[in-house]
Amino acid sequence: MAVPQRPPGPYGAPEPRREPSPEPRRCLVTGATGYIGGRLVPELLAAGHQVRCVARSPGKLRDQPWAGRVETVRGDVTDEESVGAAMEGVDVAYYLVHALGTGSGFEETDRRAARIFGERARAAGVRRIVYLGGLTPEGVPERALSPHLRSRAEVGRVLLDSGVPTAVLRAGVIIGSGSASFEMLRYLTERLPVMVTPRWVRTRTQPIAVRDVLRLLVGCATLPDEVHRAFDIGGPDVLTYRAMMRRYARVTGLRRRLIVPVPVLTPGLSSLWVGLVTPVPGAIARPLVESLRHEVVCAERDITRYVPDPPGGPLGVDRALELALRRIRDAEVATRWSSAATPGAPSDPLPTDPDWAGGSLYQDRRERAVDASPGAVWRVVEGIGGENGWYSMPLAWALRGWIDTLAGGVGLRRGRRDAARLRVGDSLDFWRVEEVLPPRLLRLRAEMRLPGLAWLEMVVAPDGRGGAVYRQRALFHPRGLAGHLYWWSVAPCHALVFGGMARNIAARAERGAAGTGRGGKDAAGTRASAFRAR
Repeated sequence: MAVPQRPPGPYGAPEPRREPSPEPRRCLVTGATGYIGGRLVPELLAAGHQVRCVARSPGKLRDQPWAGRVETVRGDVTDEESVGAAMEGVDVAYYLVHALGTGSGFEETDRRAARIFGERARAAGVRRIVYLGGLTPEGVPERALSPHLRSRAEVGRVLLDSGVPTAVLRAGVIIGSGSASFEMLRYLTERLPVMVTPRWVRTRTQPIAVRDVLRLLVGCATLPDEVHRAFDIGGPDVLTYRAMMRRYARVTGLRRRLIVPVPVLTPGLSSLWVGLVTPVPGAIARPLVESLRHEVVCAERDITRYVPDPPGGPLGVDRALELALRRIRDAEVATRWSSAATPGAPSDPLPTDPDWAGGSLYQDRRERAVDASPGAVWRVVEGIGGENGWYSMPLAWALRGWIDTLAGGVGLRRGRRDAARLRVGDSLDFWRVEEVLPPRLLRLRAEMRLPGLAWLEMVVAPDGRGGAVYRQRALFHPRGLAGHLYWWSVAPCHALVFGGMARNIAARAERGAAGTGRGGKDAAGTRASAFRAR
């Protein structure tokens, strides 16, 4: 369907088209640990710009392939001092953070962070702010919008009022490998050949491919200084969510899906339904669902005056889906929706003091001698989680995942970004990689709903005789009486779950070593492919 050509958008009249300046810029990227930010950084570098990333936990960027080419500073968008320091010497500041799913106070958090960002940018002499917000429906009063869409619109206004030339890009559904919108579409379509769906599946939307979003964000770095407004951005197709599900089924060769909309599923119930069927938890699914209640179609395409369409135009839905699926198939998913920190999840590092904060630190320790090289053991360890599972009692792990999902947590279905390799910051089912030092150490921090903080640590060491020693620790720091009761209630299961995990990791490594021959199991290119998630 053709995109309607309409008068100027809500924030100003279209200016005459100008070619962007080729002069490289010094760019600040917030949200570099997230889905869009993590993909924008290499695109800015490829365009010849210098990049500084600001992150609350800079260590999460350590293993990014572009980490050595950027400057990384510690900061938080709600902290004026750190934002001000990060802005020094910056030409273009990208605001790519949202308090998505962080609870009832997220609107005030978003408002305060945007105000700080704009004020510090103006004080530092920043030439431009670029913000990626949400596409809002025409003719719908702001009070009738979902809280998240309303907050994104407000953040755009705050930044536009900052006194710094600002470009606000307003996007609807973003289609790309690993995006929350794509994962929701993918799992709903693949898992439910017959769907009783909420009525929002009949709402028209204008999706956009993630590579077009990135192209436009990069192009905004060199906009003329006088450009100060919001732009609607979308792909060439306008269609309902139901049509998108059928397009996905067609692209992937699935049989035509039977979709029956019903009027009784509220956004809250819909988000629970999405959370049960897909890896996207309810807290993230709800704002996505709420954004589909109203028709969101671009009112203008003025951005093309400054950032021209590529040859052939922006990607349509079918091509965007094909590229996303290819990335998944080829294990080339650079970032996922879960790359960003999970709202409400703990971020405390593993304590080095056994009596951390004066409280208890419960531990379950396991150690196994392994008749295989350290490299063979490490390949099994690094392949843990996702489709490969946790090497012990799959039913028990699945049950714990379902309990977490029902409690509003992330559950056990986030899987892995990459089937073969892990890096700091990766989500791994209901864990997150806190540290990975191949071929020696993997430490995971729990992001499940718990009355305390938990870690799982796996260490591989040589035994001095050609074999290896595998050491495993599960640690739990309880919060209050509920935390202590929780630990002692599950302690009887540890011998089965954690003991079985240690035994099976050792056994799989030994079988893999036997299959390749003891002398060749560490040769370059040798992989224990039987232990990899496919």
